[in-house]
Amino acid sequence: MGEVVLHPANDLISNSEVPALMGQIRPQWQSKGLIERVRRLLSVDPSSACQRLLNAAIQDLREKVQIAGIDIASEVAAAHKLPPINRGDRGAEDIENYSTAKLIDLSYRMGLLSRPEWRRMTRAYDIRRDLEHEDAEYEAGLEDCIYIFKTCVDAVLSRDPITLIKVSEVKQIVQAAGPVAADPDLLTDYEHAPDTRQLEILKFLLSMALSDSEPELIRGNSYALIQEVTPYTRDAVRVDLAKYQMDKVGRVQLTGLQVRVAHAAGILPYFRKAQRTAFFSSQLEALEKIGHNWKANASHGPALRLFPEFGGLAAVPADVRVQIVRWMTLCYIGEAGGYGMGRNRRVFYSNSAEPLIEQMFKEDREIIRDDLSGLQKDRGVKRACADEYVARRFQELLDLVDA
Repeated sequence: MGEVVLHPANDLISNSEVPALMGQIRPQWQSKGLIERVRRLLSVDPSSACQRLLNAAIQDLREKVQIAGIDIASEVAAAHKLPPINRGDRGAEDIENYSTAKLIDLSYRMGLLSRPEWRRMTRAYDIRRDLEHEDAEYEAGLEDCIYIFKTCVDAVLSRDPITLIKVSEVKQIVQAAGPVAADPDLLTDYEHAPDTRQLEILKFLLSMALSDSEPELIRGNSYALIQEVTPYTRDAVRVDLAKYQMDKVGRVQLTGLQVRVAHAAGILPYFRKAQRTAFFSSQLEALEKIGHNWKANASHGPALRLFPEFGGLAAVPADVRVQIVRWMTLCYIGEAGGYGMGRNRRVFYSNSAEPLIEQMFKEDREIIRDDLSGLQKDRGVKRACADEYVARRFQELLDLVDA
């Protein structure tokens, strides 16, 4: 038996993070002969070890695509102009025949790889092709081994397969006999679901939350679930969902429920500006009807508590927002006190409105800073601030948004 000749970079590879990365591979792959061959090749032929490890990662992706579902793979392939995948038994054969580059693209579109992972896997594949076709000119160095090993292990071989969440599972959750909350596994499954599945789930949840015929419990559960999954919804899905919802609404004025649900789903900014302006103009009219006088204190809380559910001041188009900020400012600063039952109170203002306005101004300070600053020249604000104690309250608001 001939003597095994170690590669010149063997010591560097042995002392790098590559051996530790091998230990992170899932047990299902650890037991396979391919990984054992990779271990043996590392010390004598790093280039071949890199090629075989990437082969293992690509095969793992093929299996994960099939586990995730032939139906969703077919939808994703069609949606992103990738090679077609038939439904049914022929679909598995189509996936097996997918080229490596297209398989990496399909895995990304299906949510099996994140965008950074997709870019890294594509680069690792490019390195492998260099190793395959330019053996005489290019040989894997330590940096290549680390890049390919870290990418393949972190993005693919260390991760369990994902079973994509189905709409039927979400339906069972919202129809539960009581308030629901999404568990971490559901949120993880939703986060990794492809765009088509996220959109399908959100369309269902919106239809339930907005339906007049569904029980209040189901509508409430749907609204709560929308709020939980929205942080994991991709921007492309939001755009498609907004288009879908705008088509359903048409050009009629938005209702409070529609705006609440649209904000919860993160799609309100995509709605037509004219519709958003008309809606918030109606909210301004409601505020003006109540009045900002402190004597209407009991009505201020219920009216103002709606705004965070509508997206806060950030959701209001600028031309209406400045008028709403003016109303809230006058409501907050109040009027000179010191008479009647409140003779010991320097300023009469709405106790129920004060904390709500402070919170909204604080959260959207960057957006309303110029609106509020401009009110220093407003006739109504200047008249109220003729009293030094009222003026102090106005200054408190200015300080709050300047913080």
